[in-house]
Amino acid sequence: MASDLEIRAKEAFIDDHFELAVDLYTQAIAMTPKNAELFADRAQANIKLNYFTEAVVDANKAIELDPSLSKAYLRKGLACMKLEEYQTAKAALETGASLAPAESRFTKLIKECDERIAEEAGELPNQSVDKTSGNVVAPPASESLGNVAVAPKDAQPTVNLSYQGSAARPKYRHEFYQKPDEVVVTIFAKGIPAKNVVVDFGEQILSVSIDVPGDETYSFQPRLFGKITPAKCRYEVMSTKIEIRLAKAEPLHWTSLEYTRESAVVQRPNVSSDAPRPSYPSSKLRWHGAEEMGNL
Repeated sequence: MASDLEIRAKEAFIDDHFELAVDLYTQAIAMTPKNAELFADRAQANIKLNYFTEAVVDANKAIELDPSLSKAYLRKGLACMKLEEYQTAKAALETGASLAPAESRFTKLIKECDERIAEEAGELPNQSVDKTSGNVVAPPASESLGNVAVAPKDAQPTVNLSYQGSAARPKYRHEFYQKPDEVVVTIFAKGIPAKNVVVDFGEQILSVSIDVPGDETYSFQPRLFGKITPAKCRYEVMSTKIEIRLAKAEPLHWTSLEYTRESAVVQRPNVSSDAPRPSYPSSKLRWHGAEEMGNL
């Protein structure tokens, strides 16, 4: 029974057996896939395991199933803060606070988001144009990416083909190409109704869920190579594919769709030898803010 699995999952979580809790919640979800509470609670266990992207996906699913579930917004906010997605975290936390105004954790975490957003705004230098090459030189998208060269305005779009995961071939193939101001991701899913597709954008996260009755849910949630502007992103469900347009927050050249340690290679801006070498601020410290204290 799903209820028995849920009880065992909660007990495992209390005993700090977070991997077991995730496994038990997953089994319970397979039996009752429309239970928002299960997704929200699995998100909490994923946070404890430092699986922050997975936690965001679970929280998004919980919100989709029950938009009034305040703890789902709390879990999403916490996970996004760990991913340094402070704008996305703040939006989720503000929604949660409106649903549970007596919960003080929302107020505290929103304040921390405001502080981090202000720090980022103060640390990032203005973009400058190198008059020699005509390239725009921008600061790094995140401290983990390091100093990354910017693509020239006339650079040709690049195409890269990748697959979700490494152990098994995913149900739907995807690829991407880029322009100076956007990245276009195509998921080749034929005949999928638009109502069965959910796409969510974060500052550096893309979350795609395809949930067709009778089929296993397809999830694609990469942490992106660079930051995007969620408000300017859009997607369209077509007869043979889903086309997603990611608006770049900075005109950087993405060497891959997903952020990996291998892709975070420091590159030199394309400047002449006579031009002064650009300097960048030191990487900011990762957030070590408040941890979640139990369930709402």
